[in-house]
Amino acid sequence: MGKCEVCGNEYEMAFEIRTKGGGSHTFDSFECAIHKLAPVCEHCGCRVIGHGVSVDGRFFCCAHCARESTEQGSQARDAVTTA
Repeated sequence: MGKCEVCGNEYEMAFEIRTKGGGSHTFDSFECAIHKLAPVCEHCGCRVIGHGVSVDGRFFCCAHCARESTEQGSQARDAVTTA
């Protein structure tokens, strides 16, 4: 049984994630993995679950946040648009 490093739950179906930098993390759910590993939007503070937007070395959850936070973000567009 693995023990989740976020919530401490011991769970027979716990899983391990290895990061590019060589770290190893054990979780009992994707929710805990996201809480620990997902980047944080520099504008609104939400966890970035999807692709996100990178502008001038800064990371945002969406084009709106990039536009609100950086001058270079004025050109940022979300990949999915509405018709």
